[in-house]
Amino acid sequence: MKDVRISSKIEENKEEKENNLLNAAFTLFTEKGVKKTSVQEIAQKAGVAKGTFYLYFKDKYDVQDYLIAKKSKQLFYDAMRSLEKENINDYKEKIIYIIDYVINEFIKNKLLLKFISKNLSWGIYNDKISSIMDDSSLGILDLFVEDVKRNNIKLKNPEVTLFMIIELTSSTVFSSITTGKPMLIEEFKPYLYDEIRKMLSE
Repeated sequence: MKDVRISSKIEENKEEKENNLLNAAFTLFTEKGVKKTSVQEIAQKAGVAKGTFYLYFKDKYDVQDYLIAKKSKQLFYDAMRSLEKENINDYKEKIIYIIDYVINEFIKNKLLLKFISKNLSWGIYNDKISSIMDDSSLGILDLFVEDVKRNNIKLKNPEVTLFMIIELTSSTVFSSITTGKPMLIEEFKPYLYDEIRKMLSE
């Protein structure tokens, strides 16, 4: 019994150090940028030795990739939890709801938008973080594929369609929110959602 407790404590300490490194890196990356942030600074802010950093990550770009995927996945996870509280049955409107939720989070948090940049799809299509937030409930991809099958929708490849929707959202929303081009985001949303509905009606 004692060995189990010791083993459990070691795992907790490892997880805490990794989380501290991730939180420190995210703060520094969003404040200074990845290029201007050193591994030494990340380790120092996390309260660990520089050598400890390399027990968890190859380099700062490895942390960057992991964080982009993790933050993107968290957005979709939160959107899915929010969707569960709504009474939406139409599969197209479920996807629109999720996309709208993510966009609104980006509007509220432009630093997060700039950090993720145009890599939103990493939250679904990234093996590095497959275990993060892994629970028994359906993820957006599973939900989408299941809805397409249940409604007998004739999509050539549902997974590719969803990927294209997220990539379209990621690139166009980034420009709209950060530069107001081709128009401000609230004006742009209806155009984006019309295109998404068309993609879902193949």
